[in-house]
Amino acid sequence: MNNVTRWNPVRDMLTLRESMDRMFDEAYRTRGANTTTWSLPIDAYTTSDAIVLEVTVPGVKPEDVEVMLEGDTLTIRGEFKPAVEEAKYLLRERAAGRFERTLTINTPIDNEKVAANFENGVLTLTLPKAEAVKPRQIQIQPKPNAN
Repeated sequence: MNNVTRWNPVRDMLTLRESMDRMFDEAYRTRGANTTTWSLPIDAYTTSDAIVLEVTVPGVKPEDVEVMLEGDTLTIRGEFKPAVEEAKYLLRERAAGRFERTLTINTPIDNEKVAANFENGVLTLTLPKAEAVKPRQIQIQPKPNAN
């Protein structure tokens, strides 16, 4: 004999929410053996002179962030420290643990002029483009008359 189960929209919504939470959780976190590393969201834009990256790292001190530019690879790493180490959390939505983000910069950069600023939890990296790749105005010369 078949049992008829009454449809419960609340149960279905909770299942959908759990699935969405899992999806977003996985998008920002990678797991290894006993470690969790968070991936940083980054805004990047380009100007005629530089590539600018803005990285949000709330609650992190500038001295706790490491930025490494090696060849065309940029790596940003550090750690979000929990506000309370030994606590039994009822709700915990803020990230805690190591973070790391590695990017490949496909434009030649003038490594000597790279600048990093940190203000209000936002790390701004300015990567000046090498002179060879900056846009340049080319003067057009009139053709001499062949009289």
